[in-house]
Amino acid sequence: MSNEDIKTRVEGHILEVIIDRPKANAIDRATSIRMGEIFSSYRDDPELRVAILTGGGEKFFSAGWDLKAAASGEEVDGDYGIGGFGGIQELENFNKPVICAVNGICCGGGLEIALTGDIIIASEQATFALPEIRSGTIADAASLKLPKRIPYHIAMEMLLTGRWMDANEACQRGFVNEVVPADKLMDRTWELARLIETGPPLVYAAIKEVVREAENIKFLDGLKKITKSEFGTVETLYKSEDQLEGAKAFAEKRDPVWKGR
Repeated sequence: MSNEDIKTRVEGHILEVIIDRPKANAIDRATSIRMGEIFSSYRDDPELRVAILTGGGEKFFSAGWDLKAAASGEEVDGDYGIGGFGGIQELENFNKPVICAVNGICCGGGLEIALTGDIIIASEQATFALPEIRSGTIADAASLKLPKRIPYHIAMEMLLTGRWMDANEACQRGFVNEVVPADKLMDRTWELARLIETGPPLVYAAIKEVVREAENIKFLDGLKKITKSEFGTVETLYKSEDQLEGAKAFAEKRDPVWKGR
């Protein structure tokens, strides 16, 4: 893998990650391993508060799994590194926000990665599909995620037929937050990232842990876990300097200064 396959830059507390593997920004094992290294470093770096993930070029966000690598013998169920395929889907204790800026075709594993993000901003030219059915395999992560994000019958139609969905329909269905002109995509994404950058990082961590764990528990059980201090991020938040700073800033009618501790 070329060092240029995944490009990164940091501005303030924001990390930008670009999948740049022409023509389709497909992800082979080496690329996935590198993405896992990047996102685990992002997770563990107290100076970074929000990440942007997008695709290089104008045509593809990502076509997902690299079928050329598969044809040369790379196993579909092989070791894709820390965080699993794409570096974020199975990353443990991943309690920082990710914005996916979908600049073009987003299909297969690329769509599965986008669905792992917390916010999806799409350009008007973005399109979405799960074409695995046509190559005789299962879109495994999408089969778990998509029916929880959009109506069951629409999710099943995508999974069973591989049909394409444009950006406006994806927004109407609810798994894309916003659709913008292609030339405004990154401006809008960075605007949103800078807004999140100014917020309380410990609260973001608590939100992500609670939301993630809530997928597998009942509402009242979740509330009990919070009140009994069974969420580590919530307990850290309640004992933090930032918690006190928030209250002081409100009382003093000023903007809070978040330190992440």
